[in-house]
Amino acid sequence: MTFLPITSLLTAAFAVALVALSVPVTLRRIRVGVLVGEGADELLRRRIRAQGNFVEYVPLALIAPGLLEAQAAPAWMVVAIGGVLGFGRLLHAIGMLRDVAALRGFGTILTYLALVSASVRLMVNAAS
Repeated sequence: MTFLPITSLLTAAFAVALVALSVPVTLRRIRVGVLVGEGADELLRRRIRAQGNFVEYVPLALIAPGLLEAQAAPAWMVVAIGGVLGFGRLLHAIGMLRDVAALRGFGTILTYLALVSASVRLMVNAAS
């Protein structure tokens, strides 16, 4: 069985980040009395979308460095891709929660960069 220590640490960090995004959604739902959907509360809507966007991107984005690590890619590469992804997701979440388009946009670009970088390396490895 292959042990993936870098991907394991990345996954643990992203799991904690998901909880950090989820708890404020739950607390806001309780406060405004909206247990399903988003209602008319703008803050709840932003929190739901920050959490939802994280859930939409992070699972696949974690598979890519895991595959790279399993294929014996250099550790620096796996760490760099995970770091760019993590920083991108952090900026995106802050941008979503504080309604700062520039942070959200930069976070999106970093997320795409991490995904494309990992994908290119995976394709090169598959073609070798």
